[in-house]
Amino acid sequence: MRLEGWHLIIIIVLALVLFAAPKLPSMARSIGQSMRIFKSEVREMKKDGSSEAKDSQDASDAVEGKVVGHPDVKTKNNGETDVPPSNRV
Repeated sequence: MRLEGWHLIIIIVLALVLFAAPKLPSMARSIGQSMRIFKSEVREMKKDGSSEAKDSQDASDAVEGKVVGHPDVKTKNNGETDVPPSNRV
């Protein structure tokens, strides 16, 4: 007789019912609260993403960036870099 996946699931469920029965309502409550929070955050992210997408389509201004070299490389700009020096000793 070989143990398969569904055998292990049945054993885990039985162990939970036998040994963790008093804690099951609080565990279910906390899982429900976590799911509610997760769903509301996902909804909020979708709402924010759709408004940002509309804003980005309306704005045609490109953002310009500056390439910054590693602080140890001091050959350009007379040894000056855009990165502050490290405070490590």
